[in-house]
Amino acid sequence: MSYPATLTVEYPEKLSRGLLLLKVFFGWLYVGIPHGIILGLYGIAVFIISFIAFWAILFTGKYPRGMFDFVVGYHRWFNNVNAYYESFFIDEYPPFTGNPVSYPVITEIEYPETLLRGLVLLKVLFGCSV
Repeated sequence: MSYPATLTVEYPEKLSRGLLLLKVFFGWLYVGIPHGIILGLYGIAVFIISFIAFWAILFTGKYPRGMFDFVVGYHRWFNNVNAYYESFFIDEYPPFTGNPVSYPVITEIEYPETLLRGLVLLKVLFGCSV
């Protein structure tokens, strides 16, 4: 069975206990501040792009490819930071990019060729995730 979105984390052979303590006590300083500021601004841009994409989908039935790639880049970057800082899945510092790079966390979201316009409207009105 194929899913439109996948998140894969390569299991490391060994995790550092010292780095774990460093992340717990000082992670907010060396991960949270730089990534948090950039992801916060990126998130605001994603919100605006998603609002514009909603109207594009409503009128055309297609998600504009550039907007889709921008939003996927945000989710990819967020998952990389989350796997390192909050979930402690990996010890490799997350890259400052939303582009696919060689990293133990792989986020893939399949581009939908067409979307149902009525369903998009229902999701906004009723908050359902069909």
